[in-house]
Amino acid sequence: MKKEYYLYKLKLSSLNFISIILLIIMMLLTFIIVRLFNISITIEISNINIGIVCITYIIYIIFHELLHSLSYILHGAKFKNITYGAHLEKGILCCLCKQNITKKNILNSLLFPLFYLGLITYVIGLIISSPLLIILSILNISGCSGDIIMFIYFIKLRNFEYTELDDPISFALYTSDNISQNKPYGLKYIGHAENVERNDLKKLSVSKISFLLLILLIIMSLVLIFVKR
Repeated sequence: MKKEYYLYKLKLSSLNFISIILLIIMMLLTFIIVRLFNISITIEISNINIGIVCITYIIYIIFHELLHSLSYILHGAKFKNITYGAHLEKGILCCLCKQNITKKNILNSLLFPLFYLGLITYVIGLIISSPLLIILSILNISGCSGDIIMFIYFIKLRNFEYTELDDPISFALYTSDNISQNKPYGLKYIGHAENVERNDLKKLSVSKISFLLLILLIIMSLVLIFVKR
């Protein structure tokens, strides 16, 4: 059977559901670990500067996407074929690899931010008793729902090549296996084709809504920082 591109789209409702589940699990796990090992973590609400937390989280999620791209490059992708984007109306920031890459490459890229910005920083946060680092790590793990859903599906498949499309929530798998009958959770199969278009996005693509929301969030965060002082 000849190779074709099998096209998929992420189901945002499923991603949001899994994110909530992950958030609850990590909060319960943290409570258990803190009690079990008698870790001293105190959060004084009066001392929390929401503005600093917001700015820090923005940096954190941007770094999340940069780690995706770093993993792409380390495992064979070319930097010129990687684009970045903010589409907050869809609830996502994204790093898109606009070339065919191997199964090994995409599996590593999906786990890269989860491991280094989620699990590793979470453990460090517990060791140094840092509420901020623990919270950021938990939020990052919760935000990896799409990465986890894709990883679970991809690990079950045989050899394939992966590529992302111009739509930030869509991707394609290039394979000779007929995978059109698969029904992976959180993913919608939208058809197959001999070729795909993936050249419309600029190196950095930010929707108008994302730009306005980002500016508003930064202004509000700065105001909160100075008001707190």
